Amino acid sequence: MNKKTVQRKLEGSMFIAPWILGFLAFVAFPLFYSLYMSFHQVRITVTGVQTTPIGVQYYREILFADGGLLYDDLVPFLREALVMIPIIIVFSLMIAILLNLKFAGRTAFRVIFFLPVIFASGQIIGEFIAQGEGSLGIISSLRIDYMLARYLPPSWAGPIGNVIGSFVLVLWYSGVQILIFLAGRQTIARTVYEAARIDGADPWSTFWKITLPGMVPFIFLNVIFTIVDLFTYPSNPIISKVTTENYGLSSALAWIYFMIVLLFVALALLIYSRINASLSPRRQ
Repeated sequence: MNKKTVQRKLEGSMFIAPWILGFLAFVAFPLFYSLYMSFHQVRITVTGVQTTPIGVQYYREILFADGGLLYDDLVPFLREALVMIPIIIVFSLMIAILLNLKFAGRTAFRVIFFLPVIFASGQIIGEFIAQGEGSLGIISSLRIDYMLARYLPPSWAGPIGNVIGSFVLVLWYSGVQILIFLAGRQTIARTVYEAARIDGADPWSTFWKITLPGMVPFIFLNVIFTIVDLFTYPSNPIISKVTTENYGLSSALAWIYFMIVLLFVALALLIYSRINASLSPRRQ
């Protein structure tokens, strides 16, 4: 290894050193300290923080003893997430394909669909939800809530009704996904579409055989992003229970919730690997 290579590696290390120090100080240390507190009873006194080891007591209490602390809010929220994720992904893909077409004012429409991501902070979204905004007026006129309660079991009618009740706000969270799909659409060469048109393929066949298979990696990326985004949604009932009243209990609840998020991400990764494996012979 010559002197120039060593110097370039040293320069690169110096550039990333501030990020590494910031990560260790502001992310890694609080993360593992919260894991430490989840196994201790924490008391804040005038002399400092006092911790008493209690083992897995908080985890046992959350998972088995006090089901209301986690399951009563988590299960309905997971049902809402299972409904919202496909809605956001399909809506984002459709809008991205439309915004990729050439028409007058295309740039303005792209900006409009991304504006909510810039202006709609968590506090603003929370206020909209609290005031009952974001719902579609046609929902009440068509009595969709009544039909949901009549034809669906109560365990699903409630979550689906909540999603419909804030449908506009859910779609507002599609700005980043639309941008990712737009970027992904640009990776498919125009020559592929030209060859398909020459062969006589109609737009519907082109979408299913060219566009959709080419967008699979970006669909997976958006699914991961949407999962993380929804699990940190302002109206998330689990996050609201992570408070400073009991640091040990809240830390244990946060880590259990974190593992649930990782489970959803792992499930998405498994589904993507199966789909990607089935598409590989077609690409070859």
